[in-house]
Amino acid sequence: MTAELVRGQNHPLPETRLEIRVSIGKPIVAGVTLSDDQGKVRGTEWVAHPGSPTLPGLEVPRQAAADHRLAVDLGAVPEAVHRVNVLLALPVGVGGPVSFGSLAAPFVAVTALDGSEVASYTITDLDAESAVVALELYRRQDAWKVRAVGQGYAGGLADMLTDQGLPQAHELASSINEAVAQGLARSVSAPPPRSSDEARVRTTGQTAAPVPAAPGPDSTAAPQPAPAHQPGDASGTTGGPVNYTHPGRQTSAPPPPPPAAAPAEPGKPAQPVAGDATGWSLEERLYNQVWGMFEDLARTTAAYRSAVDFAESRMDQELDKVLSDPRSRIGNTGDIAREAARAKHGLLVDRARAALDRDLGQLAAESEVVEPALPMAYAGWDSPVWHAYRAPMEIPMALRLGDLHLPERPDLHIPMLVRLPLERGLWIDSGRSSGTDSVADTDQLRRLAMDSAVAHAARLLAVYPAGEFTVHVIDAAGSAAGALSPLVTAGVLDEPPTAGAAGVSAVLAKLTQRVDLVQMAIRAGAADALPPDLDTAEQLLIVNDFPHGFDDRAVTQLRYLADEGPAVGVHLMMVADREDAAEYGPLLDPLWRALLRLTPVADDHLADPWVGHAWTYEPPMAPPGSRVIEQVLNQVAHARRTGGR
Repeated sequence: MTAELVRGQNHPLPETRLEIRVSIGKPIVAGVTLSDDQGKVRGTEWVAHPGSPTLPGLEVPRQAAADHRLAVDLGAVPEAVHRVNVLLALPVGVGGPVSFGSLAAPFVAVTALDGSEVASYTITDLDAESAVVALELYRRQDAWKVRAVGQGYAGGLADMLTDQGLPQAHELASSINEAVAQGLARSVSAPPPRSSDEARVRTTGQTAAPVPAAPGPDSTAAPQPAPAHQPGDASGTTGGPVNYTHPGRQTSAPPPPPPAAAPAEPGKPAQPVAGDATGWSLEERLYNQVWGMFEDLARTTAAYRSAVDFAESRMDQELDKVLSDPRSRIGNTGDIAREAARAKHGLLVDRARAALDRDLGQLAAESEVVEPALPMAYAGWDSPVWHAYRAPMEIPMALRLGDLHLPERPDLHIPMLVRLPLERGLWIDSGRSSGTDSVADTDQLRRLAMDSAVAHAARLLAVYPAGEFTVHVIDAAGSAAGALSPLVTAGVLDEPPTAGAAGVSAVLAKLTQRVDLVQMAIRAGAADALPPDLDTAEQLLIVNDFPHGFDDRAVTQLRYLADEGPAVGVHLMMVADREDAAEYGPLLDPLWRALLRLTPVADDHLADPWVGHAWTYEPPMAPPGSRVIEQVLNQVAHARRTGGR
């Protein structure tokens, strides 16, 4: 079970090989310092930072980012090292935030190599600080522990390093800031918006999503609340913690939401209203309302669980006190004291449950109002909105990738919305997990995974304007012909699914060339120099049964697409069992971490960054017997043939 730490609290580390994940929603710098038994950093060679990212047993990211993963092998650090300090700092001189007080609280998680979360810490109460010591890993009697620190420095990296006894603190801080600035300057910007995008609400300055990441393992951190971040994989099998910073935090003030209905009776809550959130359009208000519901559910459940834990701890303490008092052994004094302790426990739990039921009832009532009002891109496949489908004229701000719920109220589902265009690829996990016990065999699980991939692809095709989204399929062994039939029969693929090693190489070569060309055009500021035959639509590559049909060169190209493709409109959807690629060992770990892991069956692998709940993810499948996906794909194909008419 994950330990949710507060400032100053420590927790034992069960192993020495770990990963530390950081999520905040804005680019920050992550680094590590090593300290001796006196808490001093002996020299610059004891600091890992973007300009010098590796030390024995440690590796940190090479540039600023909103989500970080730091690799730690405590067994490989020098014997003189007694503390490993995890540092976070804001980039200097790049026009970004100047203090942590203007950002969402940083979330830090320590995970084992299998992706399971050991401990997490949300760094609260930061204000003018621009650098902070987030965690320290320290030796204690030949074992290692983690402590939540949260010590901030208004003077930035220089003050932080000086406080740790480094003589060259100011010089090193300057070199780190310079290395970070150069890294940000080299990063590839997103393509310029199309003319149809210029008036869209996504230009309001609000950022969101995309999760997790963790999702290596996602700790989830799950749906880029991943609001503003995407869900992360709590099981540790994929990309980073779902980042759920509430999207309602924005840089400009939109018009106020429509007024809520007046309460039916004094003292009772107002009836919920769809779109009762801030935003420039109804679409944006509904998006913010959905993620507000997600955050409310996360926090009210956390309060309930905390209250129950407190009640149990208090009862245990009172029972221990009774048992340690010899006088309780005389007569029925002990029995009376035990009954009193249990009664207090029951009273506290009942009060907590009553508060939870009240909040859940309000959220359920809001869900009943919001769900029918959701636009096509946010709606489930069972929504009537799909029966009146027409190709949209512009790209929506977000897309529904499924539903999320918690065990305290399994019927209360919150849509999992991620921002468009996708900032991370998707991995439909066809391997065994905690939610696949009901699936009879591996072949059925693989078919379910491919059905899920087709449903996701159909939704993406449906919410983009005609001709603005292109899907490619690699099915090297031809094993997914049945699942792919809706896409093939409707004629929404520009070319048939690719089979064989030669076909795999051809598709990957074409897409990697497209990424290279667009990147060069962006860097040169010459978008009009792209070849006239280049498909400027967003591209999605579906890969089934990886790594079948992939040689080492193809694997390298796939990793390149996962890392560089999303920024230039090339997206990846993997349908794979990680165990099938086990022969590659850690070589493919960055690939799995770069993707948002989803499952074809209900599974509790996503987590939020506030309190680390294990959220159950429900894939967005059509109702049994429904042909809504085929009907929508036929409409998509018709719109492509007629130019959107």
